[in-house]
Amino acid sequence: MKLLTFRRRRAAAPHLPPSALGGYSIEVTPRTAAQITDFRALLPEGTRVYIAHIDGTPIEHMVATAARLAKDGFSVMPHFPARAIPDAATLRDWIARYRGEAGVHQGLILAGGIAEARVDFHSSMQLLDTGLFDHAGFTRLHVAGHPEGNRDIDPDGSDRAVMQALHWKQAFSERSDAEMALVTQFAFDAEPVLAWARRLRTEGITLPVHLGIAGPAKLQTLIRFAVTCGVGPSLKVLQKRARDVSKLMLPYEPTEFVAEIAHACAAEPDLPIARLHLFPLGGIPAATDWAARHGGAAAQPASRAV
Repeated sequence: MKLLTFRRRRAAAPHLPPSALGGYSIEVTPRTAAQITDFRALLPEGTRVYIAHIDGTPIEHMVATAARLAKDGFSVMPHFPARAIPDAATLRDWIARYRGEAGVHQGLILAGGIAEARVDFHSSMQLLDTGLFDHAGFTRLHVAGHPEGNRDIDPDGSDRAVMQALHWKQAFSERSDAEMALVTQFAFDAEPVLAWARRLRTEGITLPVHLGIAGPAKLQTLIRFAVTCGVGPSLKVLQKRARDVSKLMLPYEPTEFVAEIAHACAAEPDLPIARLHLFPLGGIPAATDWAARHGGAAAQPASRAV
């Protein structure tokens, strides 16, 4: 699915086509999910919900959250952070729990946010190479993409190791039975994101991109998350906004950023950006309300979509 088909002149405030939000996904944690009484009052039917595995979260809490969301009719995709998984036996146990107790058949495979590996695994590629996901019948495996680079992977600021990893993941996708995609960190500036998407095209990376966007939030909140998560050059967009007194107290919304991405995808249909992945940094209700206001019929909550 592409982000979409419409053509109009660029305006000062680009128009966001509702089709851009069709099939969007969202990220929760067991803690943020516990604060929501009814996800069907917020999310469209069948929405893919990623469950972030914050270091120290018991696997029991992760599986219980997955089971709850699956019971409500959502497509559940828990994180599998390599550096937090000590060995293959633990990975096998996690997979079995998710499959047996929550019916999970997809996962986001990533290195994870902790600096040092616990024991055996330090990269998503090592997890994938175990063969355990394919053996368990996982039908979809997503991996991380880095439009603005990743200093943990390339400390020198280049993208050499990141691109090598992407080529490995592309090759793995061609021998795995699972469907695969790249899921990115959130960004605030369309220019480096689009440059990265064009680079993927040039490099022959054909994995579809599910582009991370930050949901509505206070500027201070966004800057804090951006620094913590290592957001790169597009952080300057927030810094510029912070200098504008007229915008300083207004919550940020990703409308203009998404509109720029959608315009580019309409002009270049072979860009690999396929869907949007929403990080609800200002809260799940604020994020889903924004999506419902801008996303047309496809973004309406399940309990309202009648």
